[in-house]
Amino acid sequence: MLSLIFVFLVLKPVLILCSLTDPMCFFRIKDKENPEGDKEIDCSFFIYTENGNMKNDYFSGNLDKQMTPKNVHLIFSLYFAMEEINRNHLILPNISLLVNIKCNMMEEKNKYGLSPKRSENFPNYYCKNQRKYLIVLTGPTWGVSANFGSFQYMSRTPELYYGYFQPFLNVHEQFPHLYQMSPKDTSLPLAMVSLLVHFRWNWVGVIISDEDHGLQFLSELREEMQRNIVCLAFVSIFIHGNLSFLKIAEKYFNQIMISSAKVVIVYGDKDSTVQLNFILWKSVTYNRIWVSMSQFDRITIKGDFLLNSPHGTLIYSHQNSEISGFKQFMQRVHPSNYSNEISLLRLWWIYFNCSLSSSDCKKLRNCSTTNILNWLFRHQFGMAMSDSSYNLYNAVYAVAHSLHEMLLQQVDIWSENTGKGLELDSWKIFSYLKNIQFVNTPGDLVNMNQKTKQDTEYDIFYITDFNHFGLKVKIGKFSGHFPSNQQLYISDEMIEWATDLRQILPSVCSRPCNPGHRKSPQEGKAVCCFDCNPCPDNKISNMTNMDDCVKCPDDQYSNAKRTHCLKKVVTFLAYEEPLGMCLVGLALCFSSLTAIVLAIFLKHQDTPIVKANNRVLSYVLLISLIFCFLCPLLYIGHPHVATCILQQTTFSVIFTVAASSVLAKTITVVLAFKVSVPDRRMRWFLASGAPNFIIPICTVFQLIICGIWMGTSPPFVDEDVHAEHGHILIVCNKGSVIAFYCVLGYLGSLSLASFTVAFLARNLPDTFNEAKFLTFSMMLFCSVWITFLPVYQSTKGKATVAVEIFCILASSAGLLFCIFAPKCYIILFKPQENSFHKITKTHSKNENIH
Repeated sequence: MLSLIFVFLVLKPVLILCSLTDPMCFFRIKDKENPEGDKEIDCSFFIYTENGNMKNDYFSGNLDKQMTPKNVHLIFSLYFAMEEINRNHLILPNISLLVNIKCNMMEEKNKYGLSPKRSENFPNYYCKNQRKYLIVLTGPTWGVSANFGSFQYMSRTPELYYGYFQPFLNVHEQFPHLYQMSPKDTSLPLAMVSLLVHFRWNWVGVIISDEDHGLQFLSELREEMQRNIVCLAFVSIFIHGNLSFLKIAEKYFNQIMISSAKVVIVYGDKDSTVQLNFILWKSVTYNRIWVSMSQFDRITIKGDFLLNSPHGTLIYSHQNSEISGFKQFMQRVHPSNYSNEISLLRLWWIYFNCSLSSSDCKKLRNCSTTNILNWLFRHQFGMAMSDSSYNLYNAVYAVAHSLHEMLLQQVDIWSENTGKGLELDSWKIFSYLKNIQFVNTPGDLVNMNQKTKQDTEYDIFYITDFNHFGLKVKIGKFSGHFPSNQQLYISDEMIEWATDLRQILPSVCSRPCNPGHRKSPQEGKAVCCFDCNPCPDNKISNMTNMDDCVKCPDDQYSNAKRTHCLKKVVTFLAYEEPLGMCLVGLALCFSSLTAIVLAIFLKHQDTPIVKANNRVLSYVLLISLIFCFLCPLLYIGHPHVATCILQQTTFSVIFTVAASSVLAKTITVVLAFKVSVPDRRMRWFLASGAPNFIIPICTVFQLIICGIWMGTSPPFVDEDVHAEHGHILIVCNKGSVIAFYCVLGYLGSLSLASFTVAFLARNLPDTFNEAKFLTFSMMLFCSVWITFLPVYQSTKGKATVAVEIFCILASSAGLLFCIFAPKCYIILFKPQENSFHKITKTHSKNENIH
């Protein structure tokens, strides 16, 4: 806090020093006109008219007030406008606009009181001999308008307020005589938020005053921030007239320094505690960017940027065109042109290092007219008009145009007042003024009708330290009446040139979430404060700070960084890939081996070992196994509708034939050995080959199930986009899953029946009894397909097809090797056992044992 007080004490050392060294002749200036030195003071300009041309030395005699760096712009803006109007023969010909200046009226009111009973009469009030004024121009502070409004109304003097727009002054019932030149700042919150969004600042602080317009600005700013996801880090509200100013200032200063927000918005009136703290804080804070209005853009003297901070202030100013000739007018200003103005002489002596004649306070030596350029550059950032000065300039022209319009419509008033001085009705002029519309000298349209005014346009300036002097650079503009995506224009090149920084200071609550991540809100904090979590599988975020990740389409998948969706590769179990080649090789090998076994049986069909177990059933079983081994070829390659249907029907029917063949063989064995004394009918039953009919009967039932399946919900070609990452698997969808499991269930029941019968006949005596082999083969067959069910459900993609093919090959191979391998071994390697004599001998041994 001591540093703040120190800065406050040294802000204006020049004026303190000069006040101690003033020549004696300057003491006759009435210091009560400006007791607070360089503080912003009010200046009221009372406008009246006279016939004829203005005297050359009129302004020289009128400058009887102490001029300061604060009001010199206002006074000379007014003079410049009046000189232009009085020289223009197209506006008010043969009539001159004149002015009476009265500054610092609020200070007079506070010290001495202001009433009509005082010796110094208030303009237009009671005194009959006092000059009649047409209108009074008040500003730039609102104190005069608020405190003297009743006097102006009673004296029937309309008022034009050229300061910044004040909502409470716009209440017609309270101020019927007052009109504000400055447009409403209805677009200012949107303009500021647009700038924050442009620079990606979403974490900012706000400092405002507690006046109604400050609270209204905060409310509108909050709404715009919510629409654009910008959050408030803190809000500091300065209460007007609070006695504990230093404590509050220290509290808010600590809040600014502790906060992670690097951007602070400042909004308040001139000469308020907000402005005072703004001047102090920007001098001692580092790494902060200030955003404010044009009334806060003044950097008064060298040393305001004490820490040489690389960052500065962004200022919003009403868009005003440069007035031609005003710069030259300011450069011509010199005390020698205003011989009666001692305050102007004193201003030159203080600021421009001019020497003063000891005998005459009116003679300056070693004083260049170009010094005004450097001085104004230090104090007002060049010679361009401020918003208040520009409003004052337009106010003078508005009065002139209104008076001119009224005189054109009421020529009789002119004739009646010729030679007497104009006696004009101020209220009638005011009624014209509120509806007047004209184009000023720079070419800007000035519309005095508040109802038809367009949204305010703003110029955006960047103010920063430049060799310890304030540098003000225009970096952009905001036009509220443009489409939303064209309202803001910012020149990033101008910012880089002014700051010598390639990157603007960030002001965010959380670091931005890079592509591939999404925002996760932090509980209990603002929406601008979040954590960054990576996107889940198959989701991406290709922009910064995305609220949620976007799911990739079904035919695409996310890359490793989760930033883009890539096209999935179409795949299937192809013949060319290793797994497909391996399965095809196995299928062909087993089918060839089965064909060889069939050839062996055909070659030795008359031998006892082939005849002993119903060779017809053996042939049927071998042929069905050949097709079982060839079934997997339908599962490999690009699926089509035909192959999908053939897969299931061929598999189910052929396996039904194989399973029913085994059942028929098992029943034949049981009937042959369990019937010890068969009757004639039984012998005919066995001799006629009746068990062979089991195969077509069982097959017909399976065909019925398949027919219902194909008729209701047949298999079809489908795309499985989730089975394998980055791939689209072309598969055959079973269609009806219930029908598929019904087929498997029917096969399972046949296999279980064959296993049961074979198990019961496993101990039957005979040399070529194959009951044991049938039992073992069916046990292997059932084990494979029982294992198939859980494995099939748990696998995905190509593995599902491979599992089904493997089960087909394994179960078929089990039947082939368990049933036919022993017989082939005897036929090929032990032919001596394949004889009728061996059969009779073995049968006799078995009977003796029993």
